Amino acid sequence: MMGSRLEGRHALITGGGTGIGAAAAALLAGAGAKLSLLGRRIEPLQAVAESYSGTSIQCDVTDSRRIVAAYEEARAANGPIELLVVNAGIAESAPFHKMTRDSWDRIVAVNLTAAFDCAQAAIGDLLESENGRLVFVASVASLRGVPYAAHYAASKHGLLGLMRSLAAEYAKTNLTVNAVCPGYVDTPMTDQSVARVSEITGRSEEQSRGAITAMNASGRLVDPEAIGNVIATLCLPLSRDINGAAITIDGGTSA
Repeated sequence: MMGSRLEGRHALITGGGTGIGAAAAALLAGAGAKLSLLGRRIEPLQAVAESYSGTSIQCDVTDSRRIVAAYEEARAANGPIELLVVNAGIAESAPFHKMTRDSWDRIVAVNLTAAFDCAQAAIGDLLESENGRLVFVASVASLRGVPYAAHYAASKHGLLGLMRSLAAEYAKTNLTVNAVCPGYVDTPMTDQSVARVSEITGRSEEQSRGAITAMNASGRLVDPEAIGNVIATLCLPLSRDINGAAITIDGGTSA
């Protein structure tokens, strides 16, 4: 559908081995982009990268020095970073009165602080590009409160604040900064949420999955490919006037 409108452009995706990251990789590669995929687990990264002649780089995004080194590896393989998809994230759940400071720190470190580091490490390249694109993968939790996930919602609210601030700061440049805000998606992260709900409530996994799926107004989990399609669209040169947007993809739950 997108032809070769991103032909030869270098797209770097964090958390690129599974779920939304892998789906975005497929759509961006299909539009002609060169891929660098970063993540903690090298095996799934390699599997996705090899499918699209991309580059896989092991990187823990909570290590800012490793981010800098990983980006240098990506540049050596594919040139300056022109499209950056900040997708790496984690989720946990607990009642607030039982939530630990370690859990809070872990969620904020991955979902917010690492996003800052990942964006800052590429900002020079992005601003020099004729059509620089920065896309954060946020969440509907960026837009509303989430019971039993105060730390997750806080981190995702912060991510949206970061996005909007960068969009305003660089509005007169060739860089656009946007976010996608998915509801519950058919990904390994949702599988982990199902397992947590099942463990906490004593429900079967089938019942737990049904309860989570029902939180989307559509009554189904969002397809990662649909999110990848929106990400790829935001990366097109023609999307230059979409800036500071938080695009909700949740089957109508937020309508």
